[in-house]
Amino acid sequence: MWNTERDGGERMRGGRGERDFEEFVAARGPRLLRVAWLLTGDAHLAEDLLQTVLARVWPKWHRIAGDRPEAYVRKALVHTHASWWRRRWRGEVPHGVLPDRAGETDAYEGVDLEQSLAAAVRRLPVRQRAVVVLRYFEDLSVEDTAAALGCAPGTVKSQAAKALRTLRDALPALVEGGERCGRP
Repeated sequence: MWNTERDGGERMRGGRGERDFEEFVAARGPRLLRVAWLLTGDAHLAEDLLQTVLARVWPKWHRIAGDRPEAYVRKALVHTHASWWRRRWRGEVPHGVLPDRAGETDAYEGVDLEQSLAAAVRRLPVRQRAVVVLRYFEDLSVEDTAAALGCAPGTVKSQAAKALRTLRDALPALVEGGERCGRP
């Protein structure tokens, strides 16, 4: 246990700073985990991403706790995920045409559409995926999304338009079938 005093004498370990951090994680953790999952598309990677970011944020908590810490952590999630994505192994990519499934539509068609949407979002370029996740799943404003990504609001708008066009092309059932999910 270390007893470094910071921020006007507040003890970070075992003091108010640690309690504030724990309360923040308890209150905002599930929502931040959802953002991480939407970025990664994998529950285990999402947990790793959030844990990595929280471990990096903890030493700085005394500086960011009072100034929109959720926005700071969300931005760190996006940046850390982008960094991971740039370094990751791409793996094998099938190039042949996969056969359609046999049979008629079933009771799980809605689940299929949801999974198709999640897969289509994961195939977006990193920047467009981050815009879609923050803008439409997290329901942030254009300005808040721009602040989280460190870019201009116009960039958010153009990236969102490109991403939505790509998603509409990839999932015509959501548009042509009359079904629409969320704001996109």
